[in-house]
Parts: sequence; C-alpha cells; structure tokens
Amino acid sequence: MSASIDLTLPDYRTQVPAVADRFRRIKERPVVLEIDRLGRQFAGNNGTVTALRDISLKIHRRELVCVIGPSGCGKSTLIRIIAGLDEPTSGRMLVDGKETSGPCPERGMVFQGYTLFPWLTVRRNVMFGLEMAGMDTSQAESEALQWIDLVGLARFKDSYPAQLSGGMKQRVAIARALAPNPRVLLMDEPFGALDAQTRAQMQAHLLEIWRNVDVTILFITHDLDEAIFLADRIIVLKANPGEVQEIIEVPVPRPRHPSQFTSPEFLATRRRVDALIHPPSVQGPMEKLPIVRLTQAGDDVE
Repeated sequence: MSASIDLTLPDYRTQVPAVADRFRRIKERPVVLEIDRLGRQFAGNNGTVTALRDISLKIHRRELVCVIGPSGCGKSTLIRIIAGLDEPTSGRMLVDGKETSGPCPERGMVFQGYTLFPWLTVRRNVMFGLEMAGMDTSQAESEALQWIDLVGLARFKDSYPAQLSGGMKQRVAIARALAPNPRVLLMDEPFGALDAQTRAQMQAHLLEIWRNVDVTILFITHDLDEAIFLADRIIVLKANPGEVQEIIEVPVPRPRHPSQFTSPEFLATRRRVDALIHPPSVQGPMEKLPIVRLTQAGDDVE
C-alpha cells in the first residue's frame, strides 16, 4: 500500500518572518518607477480595441518585479510603453518622481531576440551604447570590459555573436543594457527562446547579476515558475482589456535556489497564479472536435 501524500498547501499570502521583514524594507525604499492609470487603445477593423486599461503600480529601488498574464493581456505593450518605444493613450509614467516619455538612458531594455550587431565583437557591442552617449573610446572600452566580466564572458570579449550560444548572446545583451547604468532594466521574455537547461542557467545568472548591481528590474514572462523563482512581486494581468488582476508578494525566501520549486510556499504561489491565469471554464465541457481521417490505419500500426 502506497503512503498517502499530503497535498495541503499554506496560504500563498503567509510569509515567514524573514520574508515579511524583506518586504517591509523594500517598501521603505524610494519608488523608482511609477505607472499611473496607464491605458493604451488601438484602432481595429471593428472599432477601438483597448489593450491596457488603468494600469497603476509602483516599483521600489532594487526590486525585481515580474509581469505575467494570459495571451493578449498586453504584457509586451506595457513594457514597450515603459521603454519609450510606444506611446500610451492615457495615464503617465514617472522615473524617480519625474514624469517621462520616450526612450532614455534611465531605462535599459533586453528583448527576447538577441538584438546584437553581428558585425561587432562582444566588446564592441557593449561599448556601442556608451559611445553613443558620448563616452570616449578608451573609457567606453574600460567600462564595457567590466560589464563583460560581470556576466562571465571575459574569455569571449573578442568573439562575434555567431560564435556564441543563445544564452551567451543574452548575457551580452544584458551587459549592453546595464553598461549605461540605467535606473530600470526592462526585460521582455528574454529567456523565452532558450532551451530549458539554458533558461535555468540564465535565471541563476540574472539573480547573481542583480545581487551585484544597483538596478531595478521589470521582467515580462509567460512562465509561471520563472516568475515565482525570480520575483519579489508578481503583477498578474487579465486580458481583454489588460488590467491588473492581482499583485502577489512572493513568499519564497531569498536567496533563491532550484530546490525551492517543490517548497510549500512555491507550490502555493504557483497554484494561485495558475488559478488567476487559467480560471475554471464556466462554459461546461469542451465540445469534441471532429476527427479527420487521412489514412486507413489498422491495428498493426504502432
């Protein structure tokens, strides 16, 4: 007879003293990024489409916040607006209490695609933004080499992107985004194109980099486990239109380790996020789709 398994999980809002103290200290820090009643509408074939409505949130210095939600909830639209690559229809955005719009060095961006210049070496890719900001070449090179070393690619500083793995390319992209010392690092599903093993390695790399850099991170993801593993708080959006459904303070203690994926706090948070993003259907059983037979298969076919 197999032993019974206790599936009882704690309330995801329950925090051990160390976690509660961490959130208390986070809330005492200055607000670096504030989104105030942000909205975005698009003209559609059948009228106006509201992609985002009344998005409001405050992110504190050195906080790591993940945004997650179902397909079509406006995650990428939101981060593009924050990066200055799109304009909101309503609302405003403030960095360090000052209203801002359009791209600026205070907000660095890492995309899902690697977006490296293939004709430039790792060193020159990281130097590019510094030189564009007016830094002289020798200083830009010195700064770039420090960031390349931080992301663990000093041996590959003279390599070209085609000579790097996917994870290494994203580390170069992170170094390039961090080199101008932005106040906020925006990451739009940066590990989405990586295989599972490389993705896990990059998550660990990101947490280690974040521990050593004074930067606030807003991270877009569709992966529930990734959001819980990385974030201090998770912003859960709902779709049609994209609105803030719930803000979850992740109760998993730091520092984070893959062994925590099976901890009661992690599993309780995952269950809650999953319930928000994939609520039970209210339309009854799903209708069976007709099967189109393309061949006549006998019982001997395996």
